[in-house]
Amino acid sequence: MTTDAAVRAATAADVPTVTAIHNAGIRSRRATFETVERTPNDVRPWLDHPHPFLVATAPDDAVGVLGWVRASSYRARACYAGIGDFSVYVAEHARGQRIGDALLSAFIPACSDAGLWKLVARLFPANTASRALCARHGFREVGTYEKHAQLDGVWRDVLIVERLLPTTLTP
Repeated sequence: MTTDAAVRAATAADVPTVTAIHNAGIRSRRATFETVERTPNDVRPWLDHPHPFLVATAPDDAVGVLGWVRASSYRARACYAGIGDFSVYVAEHARGQRIGDALLSAFIPACSDAGLWKLVARLFPANTASRALCARHGFREVGTYEKHAQLDGVWRDVLIVERLLPTTLTP
């Protein structure tokens, strides 16, 4: 099933739903090492970050946020300023409707326009939906961090994915 989604920059009004979608991902234990749920006050500062933070809604916006994607800083060192560490989450009721595709289709050029030259993420190897989404959007799996962290007392590996972005920066 495919749904046309409208993708736009996240706003303060989206924070409660973005928080709820993120917390559902934390509870599922399928996509993050995080175990402590966030509050809207934890998420609100994401709006002030210089990298893109987008949400997908139904075309009429009647049902609210269906998913979100955002880039955060990869590392604090200045040499890494053009690398975005990204996360993408889709509401459980909207999965299988290509919401992630709509988000990444808008997000990748927005990141390039914002001056980023690379996007990276870490995925659980068993998260086949995220792996397929990233592959469809030109990300390549570049390696595995073994025993990256523990989740509920179990060591978990993560796959590293990256995508180079067009840039106008000169060497």
